[in-house]
Amino acid sequence: MDPSITVSKRLLKWGVESRVGISPILVEERTDTQYYKLFFLWFTMNFNILSFSAGTLGPVAYGLGIRESCLTILFINMLCCLPPAYLRINSSTWGPKLGLRQMVQARFSFGYYGVILPCVLNMINMFGFCILNAILGGQTLASVADGNLTWTAGIVIVVVISLVLSFCGYSILTWYERVAWFPVLVVYLVVLGLGGKNLKDVPPSAPADASTILTFASTIAGFVITYSPLASDFTIYFHPSVPSAKIFSYTYFGLFIPITSVQCLGAAAAAASAIIPAWAEGYDNSNVGGLLEAMLSPVGNFGKFLTVLLSLSVAGNIAATFYSISLNIQLFIPALIVLPRYVFSIVATAIVLPVAIVGSHKFYATLENFLGLIGYWCSAFIAIILIEHTVFRKRDLSAYSPENWNVSKRLPSGMAAIAAGVASFGLVVPCMSQIWFTGPIAEKTGDIGFEMAFAVTSVLYLPFRALEMRLSKSNIAY
Repeated sequence: MDPSITVSKRLLKWGVESRVGISPILVEERTDTQYYKLFFLWFTMNFNILSFSAGTLGPVAYGLGIRESCLTILFINMLCCLPPAYLRINSSTWGPKLGLRQMVQARFSFGYYGVILPCVLNMINMFGFCILNAILGGQTLASVADGNLTWTAGIVIVVVISLVLSFCGYSILTWYERVAWFPVLVVYLVVLGLGGKNLKDVPPSAPADASTILTFASTIAGFVITYSPLASDFTIYFHPSVPSAKIFSYTYFGLFIPITSVQCLGAAAAAASAIIPAWAEGYDNSNVGGLLEAMLSPVGNFGKFLTVLLSLSVAGNIAATFYSISLNIQLFIPALIVLPRYVFSIVATAIVLPVAIVGSHKFYATLENFLGLIGYWCSAFIAIILIEHTVFRKRDLSAYSPENWNVSKRLPSGMAAIAAGVASFGLVVPCMSQIWFTGPIAEKTGDIGFEMAFAVTSVLYLPFRALEMRLSKSNIAY
């Protein structure tokens, strides 16, 4: 017997999902009516230590107080949870009714080959988040070991656990996400109970200027809008009759509640660490795990146990992201579609592990730079997908032909989408404010790059796409 067949059968017996990833899901396979699991998927993915660390950037990187940080976090997340939730409304029809993954759907705007560009950028996003999660999880796990566990060993443990989860595919992954949030909730409640009394003693910070707040807002925006390119990856097994309102609500609140609450907690803890010596010692060298371990230290070994639970909270995010990475790799290199999805999870692990280990000692610089940059291209991507669907296809599903998902000549050339997205950066770059570069407009306004990316791309895509359709001598937006 062929050894590869034996291995595949054994993996199937263990519950590993082996279907070819990006091929359309057949109608008879779209039977899932447990729509609420979408809420828990996004809730668990973001109810973790990475959301906490993003909140700490307000006081640590931008010198904001608790009030300014939390208000920025609140209002930016209220706004930026809308794009992934709205795209999820469309994915509630695109996914269940068309059976197509999000980046496969993007071929109907970017074309067969043009979609490779957003696909590569999306993979950079996802690998970046996996690396950040792995670093945080590993550091937090090591912080409770009193020097007996290195950051490297902690990172390896966290990533391997995540790999095992990602192996199992949609069914087991969504089950895990439905239950994994509860222990983390217990941890954060204990953190609040132990440290909440110290927050009232934090002295007010100096008044923040609009430029600083907008730059921090851009960083927070980059945290959430990057879920938009994953819109339908986890809804394609839903029954085609799924109500759009449910999908929107489950997605919006599944993102907004954990991200906002945990980021605000992170901002408050980071601000308070400046006046609490034990917290400051734990937070030495920007060790977020050490800060949380210090906050939980009053309850002794139970606090260490809770810190371990918190370190493993990143596994839900990494596992789900590995799942989507595997799909994007197949879009990037279509010839690899013949390989089972779990092969790409192993490849992703081989990439994430060494980079996370190398980057673990420069976490804050990495986090700030990464979150500040990724929001730009995602804003342009969202604009193109929305304009294509609402203007050129008039929100009509019959304007999409799922059978052409893999036929390049029956898809747009993608020139309009690429041109609009790339050209928008002529105005985005002057509006950027990063550690290594501040544009002339951003010097006066703060970072407004992601807003400009959306607005300029929307304006440019309209004439570019109309011209593309005219040159193709067709009124059909393939």
